[in-house]
Amino acid sequence: MKENYFEGKEFKNINFSKSKFEIAEYENCSFIGCNFSKVNLSNSSFTDCKFKNCDFSMVKNANVAFRKTDFTECKLLGFHFENCNEFLLSFSFTNCQLNFSSFHKMKLHNTKFINCKLQEVDFTEADFTNSNFENCDFTDAIFNRSTLDKCDFSTSYNFIIDPENNKLAKAKFSSANVLGLLAKYNIEIE
Repeated sequence: MKENYFEGKEFKNINFSKSKFEIAEYENCSFIGCNFSKVNLSNSSFTDCKFKNCDFSMVKNANVAFRKTDFTECKLLGFHFENCNEFLLSFSFTNCQLNFSSFHKMKLHNTKFINCKLQEVDFTEADFTNSNFENCDFTDAIFNRSTLDKCDFSTSYNFIIDPENNKLAKAKFSSANVLGLLAKYNIEIE
C-alpha cells in the first residue's frame, strides 16, 4: 500500500504543475479541471477514479496504475501508456485528445474510445481485441503488427491499417471508411 491513501475525495481546479502532486493511492476519487501537465505521477495508483477536463500532457508515468479509470474531455498528449503498471490496467476515454501517445505492445482488451482524437498514436504490436473506437480520428496513427480482432471502427475515420500486417478477424468497418484498409495499394475507387 502507498504511504498516502485517498478515498472518495474530489480534487477540483488544481494546477499540480504549480502545487505538489502527492504520490499516493487514490480510490473512487474525482479529478475535475486539474492540470497534471509535466507532473511526475510515477508509482501512483488510481482505482475507480474519474478524470474530467484534465490535462495530462507530457507527464511522467512510470509504474502508474489505472484500474477502472474513466477519462472524459481530457488532454493526454504524448502519454506513454506502455510505462503504466499493467496489473488490472483498464480505462475508457470519452471526448479525449490522445495525440502523439503510445500504446506500444500493450494488451488492452475491451477498451472504449468515444469521440477521441488519436492522431499520430503508436499502436505497434498492441492488442486491443474487442475494443470500441467510436467516431475517432486516427490521422497518421501507426498500426503495425497490432491485434484488432473484433474491434469496432465502423464510425471512425482517417486510419490506415494494413490487413496483411495486422490481425483484424471480425473487426467492424463501414463501407465509407473501408478505404483505410486499401491505402497501401494506391488505388482509386470511384
